[in-house]
Amino acid sequence: MHSGAALVFVAEMYGMQLDQLATVLGGSQRRATAVAARWRAAGHAQAAVLSPGPRWVWLTKAGLATCGLPFTANTPGLSRLAHLRAAAAVRLALMAAPQFTAGGAYWRSERRLRARMGGRIGLREHVPDGEVHWPDVDGPDGAGLGWAGECWAIEAELTPKTSARTVAIMRELLNRTGDYGCLAADVQVPGRSPRHDRAIYLCSPAARPVVARARDALGVLGSRVEIRLLPAGAGLAGPGPVGDAGGEGAL
Repeated sequence: MHSGAALVFVAEMYGMQLDQLATVLGGSQRRATAVAARWRAAGHAQAAVLSPGPRWVWLTKAGLATCGLPFTANTPGLSRLAHLRAAAAVRLALMAAPQFTAGGAYWRSERRLRARMGGRIGLREHVPDGEVHWPDVDGPDGAGLGWAGECWAIEAELTPKTSARTVAIMRELLNRTGDYGCLAADVQVPGRSPRHDRAIYLCSPAARPVVARARDALGVLGSRVEIRLLPAGAGLAGPGPVGDAGGEGAL
């Protein structure tokens, strides 16, 4: 990925550590450090040690403007760093799957979804960590995919929520009919096709049992929930495994 596209990638994920930026760029961490240094010199990004592991990089107001993105420039919140890294690891793992490229899939980030919603007060909609959209066409290699045309809600689960809260989130994701930012009346319309064909949960070992119990509690609706372990490198300490990419799932 060239540096301009990588800049957008970092913006969409709120910020990234240098080892993950290296994966985005398809090179070494030394190259990622050099690219981040050029971004900083241009005033497009900032970098600092915010957690264990490599430095974090995030975009400034000028960097976001350069990318044409309507986000508010902020330093990644310390309480969210573990989750941001896990979400980025999930996105990178999905993009590395051959079916992702073959199917022409694309990731729609939580930050983009929240930007569509704007600053509307009083709404309590759950926003997934991302969406994966699969075009309703065969991939460029001519191989059709069984999930062509689908939209998946993606959730990275590091710490277990209560079962009741997890069930409520799953129901909301699977029953949603409207896009994020739509009129309140269109969020869940009976008889209309659901927005998310599947909800894909990528979990730490600690979170997985609660997610599995919540899925079971949904009955038939739970057949659209798929569970995997988080990919290696999802933890803040760096490359050490949080989970693996195995388990149940479509890819």
